[in-house]
Amino acid sequence: MPETSTAQPVSTRGFWRALKGNSMAMAGACIVALMFLMAGLAPFVGPSPEFIDVSLRLMPPGAAHWLGTDDLGRDVLARILYGARISLLVGFVAVGIATLIGILFGALAGYYGKAVDAVIMRFVDIMLCFPSFFLILAVIAFLEPSIWNIMIIIGLTGWMGVARLVRAEFLSLREREFVQAARSLGASDARIIFRHLLPNALSPVLVSATLGVGGAILTESALSFLGIGVQPPTPSWGNMLIAGKQTLGEAWWLSVFPGLAILVTVLGYNLLGEGIRDALDPRLKE
Repeated sequence: MPETSTAQPVSTRGFWRALKGNSMAMAGACIVALMFLMAGLAPFVGPSPEFIDVSLRLMPPGAAHWLGTDDLGRDVLARILYGARISLLVGFVAVGIATLIGILFGALAGYYGKAVDAVIMRFVDIMLCFPSFFLILAVIAFLEPSIWNIMIIIGLTGWMGVARLVRAEFLSLREREFVQAARSLGASDARIIFRHLLPNALSPVLVSATLGVGGAILTESALSFLGIGVQPPTPSWGNMLIAGKQTLGEAWWLSVFPGLAILVTVLGYNLLGEGIRDALDPRLKE
């Protein structure tokens, strides 16, 4: 029998059926959808996140301000909603950069093998020798802390796992009959890689990217908490946490609500990623 793709047409219906049957994955999908809804509604809900009214300083959660106000009288709910936009932007752009780089290097290593594979994988090994977070800290120390620098740096330091996944998939696929048939018909290397191999290797990449969004959001929050990420007055969950630290004893809501936003969002992406992995696992298909 001829070799078939690991991403067969039948897997589309089976994938959605398996995903919808996974209650934890659906919980993660609902959380992710809620985050998108929050980010989209941010301009239409409550006051501006930078509106200052010192007469409202450190008001606890109540009917007027559902999540309270900060030490400058700014509405915490509005700042969390705008912080969701920052977090989603960082997560998707950073993971997009990492995924593109990882696919390129992984495809080249897995398809050509031999010397190309050896050079690329040794470079991957060298990159993996450095703890990613400390590498990001070192790079940002020489650059201006901004959201764009953070997204690019997270992307440039997070592609190695994707490269390994794509390489492994290409190594298992490149000698199959559908690839040999394409070669015998005179297809170019680029066509074989991008038309025949890559679509069949994207399942683990999709899982990695979904999980990676949560990791990128967590990294951005940690950098902002340390003061080298998104800078005030732009609201970010990380810089809201560090601001709340100063008044933790008298205004618990300044730290609790941004911390919960980070926790729930990262949990949502992890649950969704695990659900996608289970739905794409051929051993779970009937």
